Amino acid sequence: MKKKSPKQAALTAVHIIEKELLQPYNPVSINLIGAGGTGSQMLTALARMSQALNGLNHPGFVVTVFDDDTVQSPNRARQLFTTTELGQYKSVALINRVNRFFGLNWKAETDKYNKAFFANDFQGSATITISCVDTVEARFEIAKVLQAMSKSLNNHRNRPLYWMDFGNSKDTGQVLLCTVGAIKQPTSKRYNPIEKLPLVTEEFKELLIQSESADNTPSCSIADALAKQDLFINSSLANLGGSLLWQMFREGILFDRGFFLNLKEFRTTPLKVA
Repeated sequence: MKKKSPKQAALTAVHIIEKELLQPYNPVSINLIGAGGTGSQMLTALARMSQALNGLNHPGFVVTVFDDDTVQSPNRARQLFTTTELGQYKSVALINRVNRFFGLNWKAETDKYNKAFFANDFQGSATITISCVDTVEARFEIAKVLQAMSKSLNNHRNRPLYWMDFGNSKDTGQVLLCTVGAIKQPTSKRYNPIEKLPLVTEEFKELLIQSESADNTPSCSIADALAKQDLFINSSLANLGGSLLWQMFREGILFDRGFFLNLKEFRTTPLKVA
């Protein structure tokens, strides 16, 4: 009698990146929402990445930064601002600096990223959205805008495909990569391609609602700001999140869709694609 073959092990779940990001004709559009502690650090990471991709015959990125807040004295040190930028819009100050340094032509928006801003015109849509916001309300608003855009811009070049969300407390944080809808995956005998990575507002809805009562009152001094968030939590998240984005463009395949960071214990836990 013929022996039965042993049960095959389950294939490793992966996400294959949308091919139009890997070999595009034009720079990949990115909306960066929030220009504070993490956003200011992430913008620099995006500029470095874009320059590196240019050297690899990739057109790189075109970035728009959304933030309606202005630079205040407590923002110095933890956020990338100086005394000469006090009173300026954060988005404008950062974009002007990055454009001059890297020779770019990226754009700043001094309005909130919400349905009211886009109204019936989705010209400000982007393929990748990166949120560095500090309120639960802002995350749910971003989700609504992205879902509305996805339905209206089904075949548009800048239709939203990916959303990367950053969040943190004093010395812990997380970065989660989501897909806006399903990304068609190729067939594979080696892996189990997953076409949809859940939105943070769906997967962690209850946790977000529970955290809504967190203290978001403005800081009155640098010391007060550092008591709420560690000096290096934002830059650590931006570098690790940037590494995840870099992996998307360089390898075209993801085994992890984010991570949880505990800076106090120097521990990072990946969140697997599943």
